[in-house]
Amino acid sequence: MTKLELKNHQVWQDLTEILQSLDANLLVEEHLDQCDYKVCGYWDEQDEYYEQITLPRTLETELVSSSIGITHKERFLQLKFLLIADAVDNRKTASSNAQKLGELVLVYDENLEFIDENWLLDVDSSLLVKRF
Repeated sequence: MTKLELKNHQVWQDLTEILQSLDANLLVEEHLDQCDYKVCGYWDEQDEYYEQITLPRTLETELVSSSIGITHKERFLQLKFLLIADAVDNRKTASSNAQKLGELVLVYDENLEFIDENWLLDVDSSLLVKRF
């Protein structure tokens, strides 16, 4: 059996450089703008269907993971973001608390062209406008 150790391999340095030079925030902002902060045809974890879910325009995103995938014919980049919004407490006008609304995974090909998206939303959040 051939033993291959990747721990200190140049591939990790190359991937790190690619991910550091990539403006993930710009990619997710462009995607949210293109979909007009709306998710259409969403099935939740309890198999309930939502015709449309509208996200708040004040939504903030945080990149939590990135990965490179390789199949026999394709290579792709996958970026996972937390979707966060401020929930203002009406009883205390000066306070707000961040609320996680869900996650968004964006997949791009090796030319950074959009391939796919995967939403995981907290449909119980009062900050989401839901249409059945």
